[in-house]
Amino acid sequence: MVKELTDNTFEDQTESGLTLVDFWATWCGPCRMQSPVIDQLDEESTGDVSYYKMDVDANPETPSKFGIMSIPTLLVKKDGEVVEKLIGYHSKEQIESTLAKHK
Repeated sequence: MVKELTDNTFEDQTESGLTLVDFWATWCGPCRMQSPVIDQLDEESTGDVSYYKMDVDANPETPSKFGIMSIPTLLVKKDGEVVEKLIGYHSKEQIESTLAKHK
């Protein structure tokens, strides 16, 4: 199950390994399309990537820090450093391809 992040837990949870954070909001239609894709990737994961979600309305500090202006935005971090930012809806294949570059 994809874990929820907050402004308080973001840095600790994404400081090591390969992580993908889905920035979303309940009112966002494309976010509702993206969510099942992230859930599926998490379910099929072999543990080499950690998947997270962050509600931008409940946690405004982190999205602001990373310049996230549109949602959904997928932030890929490797060992605490942002290596990719995907804006808008992305297919499972697109996300897998992006993550494969950083494994």
